[in-house]
Amino acid sequence: MVQISSDPINPTEAYDLIAKNYSGSVVLHYAVVKESSGNEHSTTCIDYQADNKTEEELETMAAELREKWTLEDVLLVRRTGCLMVGEIISLVAASSPNSEDAFAACRQGIASLKKMTTIRKTEMYV
Repeated sequence: MVQISSDPINPTEAYDLIAKNYSGSVVLHYAVVKESSGNEHSTTCIDYQADNKTEEELETMAAELREKWTLEDVLLVRRTGCLMVGEIISLVAASSPNSEDAFAACRQGIASLKKMTTIRKTEMYV
């Protein structure tokens, strides 16, 4: 499952969305806006804008995760809008009968989200 939303990501609701009836492991990773990106400026917010192919890109990423590992379910969520420091940007969740596959799928999902070409990011500084 994939989602694109301007609404905040609710961790409890995200956990409830992922199938886990046959899984012994559920891994969830939340990326959050940090105050500094390594330069001398402090971030106030980051504006994320999705284009009309973002859902397709997320679906492709989810399918690649399902093909590579033994998963019961995968959930990829991307926020849009101007997100403040500490807000959740994205979620990668994977459920699997085994922890190795859940962690590996989650790790690749994180890397894939960082490389998305259909999300435009504009950082705002103090």
